[in-house]
Amino acid sequence: MTAVAAMVTLQHWKAFLGDVAQPMDQNLFRYIWRHSKHYQIRVLCLVLLSMPFYYVSLDLPKQIVNQGIEGQGFTGPDDTQPYFSIHIPYSQEIFGQTVTMFDGLELGQMDALLVLSFVFLGLVIVNGYFKYVINTRKGQMGERMLRRLRYQLSDRLLRFPLPYMRKVKQAEVATMIKDEVEPLGGFIGEAFVNPVFLGGQALTAMAFILAQSWILGSVAAGVVIFQAALIPKLRIPILRLGRQRQLTARELAGRLGETIAGATEVHAHDTSNYERAELVSRLARIYDIRYEIYRRKFFVKFLNNFLAQVTPFIFYVVGGVLAIAGELDIGALVAVIAAYKDLPSPIKELIDWDQRRQDVQIKYEQVIEQFAPPVLIDPQRQDPDAEGPAKLEGQIELRGVAVVDDSDRRLLDAISFTAALTEHVAVVGPGGGGKEYLPLVVAGLEPISTGHASIGGHELGALPQAVTGRRLGYVAADAHFFAGSLRKNLLYGLLHKPLRPPEREPAAQRAAEADRLEAQRAGNPYFDFEADWVDYEAAGARDAQELDHRLLEAIQTVELEEDLYRFGLLARFNPEEHTDLADQILSARQALAESLHADGHDDLIVRFDPGSFNPNASLAENLLFGSPLDARFEPDQLLAQTSMKEAVEAEALEGDLEAVGLEIARTMVEIFADLPPGHPFFEQFSFIDAEELPEFRSLVGRQEKGGMGGLTPEDRGRLMRIALDYVEARHRLGLISPERAERIVRTRKRFADLLAKDNGLGVAFYDPNTYNPAATLQDNVLFGRLAFGQAQGEETVQDAIIKVLDDQGLRERVIELGMTYDVGVAGKRLNNGQKQKAALARSLVKRPDLLVLNEALAALDSASQRRILERVLETRKGQGVFWSLYRPDFADAFDKILVLEEGRLVEQGSFADLNKDGQKLRLLLETSGAA
Repeated sequence: MTAVAAMVTLQHWKAFLGDVAQPMDQNLFRYIWRHSKHYQIRVLCLVLLSMPFYYVSLDLPKQIVNQGIEGQGFTGPDDTQPYFSIHIPYSQEIFGQTVTMFDGLELGQMDALLVLSFVFLGLVIVNGYFKYVINTRKGQMGERMLRRLRYQLSDRLLRFPLPYMRKVKQAEVATMIKDEVEPLGGFIGEAFVNPVFLGGQALTAMAFILAQSWILGSVAAGVVIFQAALIPKLRIPILRLGRQRQLTARELAGRLGETIAGATEVHAHDTSNYERAELVSRLARIYDIRYEIYRRKFFVKFLNNFLAQVTPFIFYVVGGVLAIAGELDIGALVAVIAAYKDLPSPIKELIDWDQRRQDVQIKYEQVIEQFAPPVLIDPQRQDPDAEGPAKLEGQIELRGVAVVDDSDRRLLDAISFTAALTEHVAVVGPGGGGKEYLPLVVAGLEPISTGHASIGGHELGALPQAVTGRRLGYVAADAHFFAGSLRKNLLYGLLHKPLRPPEREPAAQRAAEADRLEAQRAGNPYFDFEADWVDYEAAGARDAQELDHRLLEAIQTVELEEDLYRFGLLARFNPEEHTDLADQILSARQALAESLHADGHDDLIVRFDPGSFNPNASLAENLLFGSPLDARFEPDQLLAQTSMKEAVEAEALEGDLEAVGLEIARTMVEIFADLPPGHPFFEQFSFIDAEELPEFRSLVGRQEKGGMGGLTPEDRGRLMRIALDYVEARHRLGLISPERAERIVRTRKRFADLLAKDNGLGVAFYDPNTYNPAATLQDNVLFGRLAFGQAQGEETVQDAIIKVLDDQGLRERVIELGMTYDVGVAGKRLNNGQKQKAALARSLVKRPDLLVLNEALAALDSASQRRILERVLETRKGQGVFWSLYRPDFADAFDKILVLEEGRLVEQGSFADLNKDGQKLRLLLETSGAA
């Protein structure tokens, strides 16, 4: 970052720390006023400025009726009596004397009507513009405060201590931040503005009505007071029901999240119907609450509307009598009725505002109480520039450390030991004996209840995360992975703060600066997400190229290299961005053909040939002869694509496809007639599912009775679609004669020509001399399909591909592509062993002063665990390792061993000292069968 940018970020962070360190206001109005009073005052000034214009707009209808229409003050339409004259004096001083240039303007009745009407139209525009500006400012203010609130809640979530975080239901918390605070955003902008704006309009209208007739004004005031007193009381039960609805909906979201997370157990134990029963029960409760809310809400609405309509009735009766008696002129009556027409709207909105006020206050209290754990991590500890030791040296020291959970169960009790930060320490013990919690304490992740824990002479609980997160590395058995590439996850431990600003065009830079200013207004700390966050120095690298070498070293240490290589073989890349790699892959394609030929394995691959039918590829692949770049060219939609449809019709291929599909359908019906669902044949002949079998049986029956003419267009389309999945060499039904194969090849060529005339987009065609960007790297090297039925054919070809790529010097490039592999949500596309290896590599990359591992390789087999453990210890010579072991016999590789039992440290020493009769370690080894 530049010095100026760094200073701005640092100053903003310091201001932000002072804000988030304060507890959140329990009262929503105090929270709103504290963070938006300057903006609220500006909008309130606009509201007050609009009131005189609103009053004049109420008075003008009376003037229009009395003077413009009834002609009060005029003797006739052409009269220009000065009763209604507008004097616009315009004087100018000439040679020391004031000369009146324009004495006044007199209007006739018709002119007065037109002028007043246009003035009324102007006031409508002015009042509308005031509303537009006020509502826009309210919306902006509300969204800004909503952004602030959502950020503060998310920030508090990041400051939850781990013990409290374990009790949080992810789905509930996400629902609260995403949905439950949404209504608050709409209310925040109107919290102070609406009562002033609507109340001002109501009081202005009421004052105007009273000025015209105290009798009608008293009636209107009485109805308004009655509404204001009764309606809010009737809405209190609705608010309580709304709170229950919110809680039940949140609990439903949490339960659904649990069900998704426990899907394996649900299916393994056949409890799906139990889950359905609970779901129905919860939905019934929500239905009852919501129905009761509707019943009460619409009764209140009915009553409110009734009162609103009763008052005009009184005005018509009482006002009409007064007008007839001459005590009230017609213009005043019309103006009163018009003013009252505007009065119910602000009154109703004020009542609605009061309901929302109580509703959002309840929501606000419900939300913030969920984000108020007994203890929060001090925000100063998460300052990215917090001062601390550049390197941890000395020793780990624990004295009388105890960890107690919220049920008063002692997880660790009176733990005391010291170990040098250059030692390799193993922690062993029976499951549940405390060995899973001690690494968390040493890594500064588990707060201690009593005792003292320090590292390098620094109190662990006081060290900022800028130190513990960078100088300590923690690896758990169930390490989490974030959605995205494997590379992003491997570098996650190096993303502490933005270090190098991105290069932007001037317009983009101005937009980024506007984003920064808006973030400050919303109380968000601004860190440029598009900047380069990777701390190369922490990984011992000067640039991205050196960082790749550090990554490769870590990957090799944890034996993740072969996994990444396989991922890389299945990766895709843009040849225009990596022209050198694309050229090398084309060379590897030729080298593979030569290698297989030299070894006598030509028959293992049937290569793609533009002029030949490939029996080891499906009919869809043979017709397309390429990889789809657009979903329209996927097999299930291919025949509906215009160019393919025209090509198939031109070559009269529909009949062949229908015949192939019909023969497949007959065979499937015959083979699967007596087979249960799930039989292996359904997978081998993967044209139809067991559920579709009755439909195809019916289709075949209709064809046998009425021939192809007895089938509907939908039936014919279905037959052609299943024909596209047919692979002659695999399914061996003998359906592709030489004539059909030739017709398919002609259709392929015609399709390519038609697509080229259209736009040529959507398909990356197979070309022996071109890299196919839509195909995987492995398919590009292979450029064909494996021949079915060849013993050990796949293994032989796979080994040949790897050897060719290695000979071409592409191993590292393939591994780099493997790092682009998308790990999926929570790393679900990785198996447990791959997750544990990657998590260990992630911590090794940042070269911590102390590496803390918590049964980090438990998912691997014993031999793999031993190999990786020895590699890690060799890599970490002279650097601290604190390892809670899954297997106690691996402790022989460590300098010091801690034996825990029932939360207590029962033994410590070297392996030689503790591996003796009568010692706890010997008993553990014997129990595990390793002695």
